[in-house]
Parts: sequence; C-alpha cells; structure tokens
Amino acid sequence: MTQYIPDAANVQLAGAAILADAETPVAQKVVVDDLESLLQVLPRRVRRWLQELEPLDGLLEIILDLGRPPQARFFDREEALGQQDTTEEDINSVVSQLSPFGGDNRAGIERTLHRIAGMRNRNGKVIGLTLRVGRAVFGTSKIIEDLVLSGKSILMLGRPGVGKTTMLREVARVLADHAHKRVVIVDTSNEIAGDGDVPHPGIGKARRMQVAAPSEQHSVMIEAVENHMPEVIVIDEMGTEAEAAAARTIAERGVQLVATAHGNSLDNLLMNPTLADLVGGVQTVTLGDEEARRRGTRKSVLERKAPPSFDAMVEIQTWDRVAVHEEIASTVDTLLRGFPVAPEQRRLNAAGVVEHGVGEPLYLASAGRPQQYGGFGRGGGMRRSEAPPPSRPSAFTPPARIAGVGPTGPIRDTRPLGETAAEIVGKSTRVFSYGVNRDRLLETARTLGIGAEVTATVQEADMVLTTKVHYRKRGESLQYAQEKGLPIYVLRKNSQVQMEQFLKSLSAGWGGDGRQRITEAMEETEEAVVQVIDGGPSVELAPQSSYVRRLQHQLAERYNLGSASLGREPQRRVVIFHP
Repeated sequence: MTQYIPDAANVQLAGAAILADAETPVAQKVVVDDLESLLQVLPRRVRRWLQELEPLDGLLEIILDLGRPPQARFFDREEALGQQDTTEEDINSVVSQLSPFGGDNRAGIERTLHRIAGMRNRNGKVIGLTLRVGRAVFGTSKIIEDLVLSGKSILMLGRPGVGKTTMLREVARVLADHAHKRVVIVDTSNEIAGDGDVPHPGIGKARRMQVAAPSEQHSVMIEAVENHMPEVIVIDEMGTEAEAAAARTIAERGVQLVATAHGNSLDNLLMNPTLADLVGGVQTVTLGDEEARRRGTRKSVLERKAPPSFDAMVEIQTWDRVAVHEEIASTVDTLLRGFPVAPEQRRLNAAGVVEHGVGEPLYLASAGRPQQYGGFGRGGGMRRSEAPPPSRPSAFTPPARIAGVGPTGPIRDTRPLGETAAEIVGKSTRVFSYGVNRDRLLETARTLGIGAEVTATVQEADMVLTTKVHYRKRGESLQYAQEKGLPIYVLRKNSQVQMEQFLKSLSAGWGGDGRQRITEAMEETEEAVVQVIDGGPSVELAPQSSYVRRLQHQLAERYNLGSASLGREPQRRVVIFHP
C-alpha cells in the first residue's frame, strides 16, 4: 500500500506510523512529497497544465528550457505542457523564488526536498532548469534493515534516479529514531535533508552538516567526526579520491559509515580507479614461482591493497529489489583470484516480507579467467559470454563416475570420485600465527610430521593460533577471525612445548567426530557435483565452517564447476552451479 502525504509537517507522524506497524504483514510505503510547494514556484500556465495531468504521484521532474515548450517527466512517460515556448521571464520568475544556486549549480525550496538544477550559457546566465521532485519515502530501508542495525558500514551503489538518496535518508532516520544513535549527515547539495537551515523532518533526529562546495565534502566529513562525536556518518554521492581517503579515516576511527556512490555492481567499482579504494583498492603483485604453482595462477596477479572502508555493499536495483554483499573483504579477494561470487538477492514482496535468494554471479574478467559462467540475471533470465572460453590444461583428470562434457571437453577418468575428495581433505591445514613465533611453529610441525601451513594473513587461514596475552588485547586480526567464525586456539605461553601440544591435538582432532563431519560434508558435495554435471540445477549445500567450505569450493573447481558462498555465519553455505 502506498500512501501519499502532501504536507511535510506530517512527516514525523508518518514515520512513527511505519515504526509502529513494523510487525504487521502488510507492506506500507508512505511517501511525503510536498508537491504543492514545487508547483507554487512555476509559471501559472505551467502549473495549470500540470494540474490537468493529475494524479501526479509518478511525477519525476519538470523541464524548463529557453525557447522550448515545458515538459513533465513521469516514471513511465513524458508529457508536453502546452505548445507555448518557455521564455526568459518564466525562468527568471522561478529562479527568484529559489534559494541561491551553489557551486554545484543546484538550488532548492526551503524546508522541502525538491532539487532545482540550472543550465547556463557561456556567460553564466541560467537558460534552463530541471525541477526534480523530492520525496521522503518511509519504509524503503526495511529490505536492508538487518544490515543497517548491525553496526556495519554500508556502501550503497546504484544508477542515477534509482532511489539511492531516498533510501539513504530513510536509513539515517531509522538509525537516529529507532536505533537511538548519534547520526550526522554530511549534506553536500542539501538533497538528504532539504534546503534551508532547518533540516527536513524526513531525517528524524539525525543532525545535518551543510557543505559550502562539493570540493569541501571530504574535509566536512573529517570535521563531523572530530567535532560532533557521531556514532554514524551518512554521506551521499561519494566520487573523489579525497572522499575515499576521508572514508578510510572515518572507518579507522570506529564510526559506522553509510554512503552512496554511482555504479551498477561491485566488479564495476573495483575497476574504477577513483572509488576502488572504498573496497580496499587493487594492486598488481608478482608471486614467486612456488606460490604461483600453489595457486595455479600466473606470476602477476591482482590483490586487494588494503582493508575496505566498508563492511557490506548493497546494489540497489529498484526500491524493492537489491543485491547484498555482506562481507566485502572476502568477496573482493574471491573476485580478484578469478572466482565468481554470488551476492544475496533480496526482494520485498507485496506482503511486506523480505525474500532471500541467490543473485547473479559476478566474475572479474580482468583477474585472468574468462567470463563464461551462467546464472540467474537481474531480470530473471540467464546470461553467458558471447564466445566460449579458451581451453586450458586442467591440473586434474575428472573421474568416470561423472559423465558429461565440461568447459574443457569430455569428462572421463578411472578414479572414484571419493579419492579426489580425500586428496583435497588430506592437504595441510592453514594456520595464522598471531603473537606466536612463526619459524618455531613451522619447525615443530616438520619435526612432528604434521602438515600445517603458516599463512601470512588471517584472510588465508583456516584457524588462528595466538597467546593468552595477545588474545586479551583483541587485535584487528582476532576481531576479523571472530567475525568470520574461524577457530581461535590460545596458548598460555609462546613456547615450543605449548606448540607441540597444540599440533598434536590438531592432528588428533582430524580423527573421530571431526573427521566424520568433514567426510559427510564432502560426500554431500560429491552428490551435488554429480547432479550439476548431469545437467541438473544448482545445488545449495548445508551450512559448514569456513574450512569445510574451502574444501567444497576446491572440489567444485576440480570439475570445472562454479561455486559461491552465501548467507551469514553460522548459516553460511556453498552453492554449486554449472558454468
């Protein structure tokens, strides 16, 4: 149900009604547009033509260009407002009733969300106006409410006009009024909180800092953190390197950041040199021969440059449909290594219930693998690359139990499928040592004959080994491990005796119930591999730990199948699909 409330004074009442009705099964979208204020600044004849087109619920913007008839643009059509051309007097009449134009060539109407953008000639004279209708839409943040209230920093992507600012405004209100957080909005063009010194009621109790010029947005972002003790910073349309650097500074200070940027998807953002830093940035790294062989890649590979400024990303497709990447760091790492990632697809149905599904897999072609997968697209159909990927030698020979034709040709072998799974499970366990002597740990493992690989970063590890002293400090690596659900083993001291006890218990842990659980998970993966290669649909596996999921991904890759992790811990699971 959509309810339009033309009087902006009723905004707070409308927001309260939405919050009070949050548990009911009816989806309600309350729209506050205060359209009458915009109509009053128009020339009388234009206003009369518009009123003849009522209802004006779907009105997007009004165009006034010198020497051309006025136009009204709706969501689904355009209408000419009479045959008489727009005159210089018409434009000057509108401009005289607006606030002064800023450095971004935008003006507004006080206490409203309407945005008026000017077009100028070479002498700086206004010869055209775009009057965009501003609306506060309550209820739009419900589709990502769990992310918003989780405390994660969120980056929202979307094409112009898809509703990024509208959703951002609602997120600010929910955080301020419903979560009772200290929210500061950095409002560059007064689009979020409206024109004038008094902010629009659509932002609730959130505070607003205005920005004198777009080039100063990054400095106001830092000022907001330093001077006003916010728990949340809200920013619209980040687009420069300075703003990306300011976002990193804010993230490092522990402030939740919610921002928007222009773009369609995460893979597009990664290839944008200006904004890639928002998700960690990309750099080219040259690997050693041994590491390149271990990864099965070229020596020059792409890797994430730094921790991302945002924890999660939301790709806004329509007001009721989004794609969600809940863990940006691991998602970017997966893309840069050439593997596809499938975002979580969310849709708000007519009953007000958020439906969850698997979105279209993303594949970063520049990471060195051809874009040759298929999946459900945003429009519900399938998409594939126009040309098949070139054949490349495989590091394994698939078994005869799986019959069919894969991307590299016929699939045949004489080994049982279980032998391949056992080979993967039998590989060494990757341990990240935090405060534990790395060389001594490796030497102890070699002496005991235990296959344990010590990783350079916590992102590559299956488990973390630390000491009691370091565990109490809860460093960034330990916080990351806890968020990812990685096992953390704590030694009383950084001694060889303690390391030996840990490695022996680790080796023993692969027997009994632990080994049985892994075996059962891999048997389920084997059955899924058979179903998919035999032409069946994608198969979603049972939730598993990060270590077991890595084994499942490796088994799928052995048979040239696509796989992706979806969901949140402890329900994070692997889905296997046909390329």
